[in-house]
Amino acid sequence: MVIIMAVVHVTADNFQMEVLQSEKPVLVDFWASWCGPCMMLGPVVEELAETVTDVKICKVNVDEQMDLAQQFKVVSIPMLILFKDGQVAAKDIGVKSKDELLTFMHQ
Repeated sequence: MVIIMAVVHVTADNFQMEVLQSEKPVLVDFWASWCGPCMMLGPVVEELAETVTDVKICKVNVDEQMDLAQQFKVVSIPMLILFKDGQVAAKDIGVKSKDELLTFMHQ
């Protein structure tokens, strides 16, 4: 049986459980609907969420979750933050290819 993962849309209400308490690394894509580069990155993130099983992939809409964006000092989007064991392990800004994202997630 194949389990298809999907992007988890995270809010302040479920961030603790979905990201900080996750047993596996978590890639969080901070994005907004008006952001052109975010719209370019979105399908790549969605595709990875369907194929990668060792990293949880989440998205945070910065317009709806301003407190989370502020907490993690998101000043440019798209911003990707990799969490490991509830801690920020790496940050990157901008559109990435699928291969670049895979490298970033598995560092």
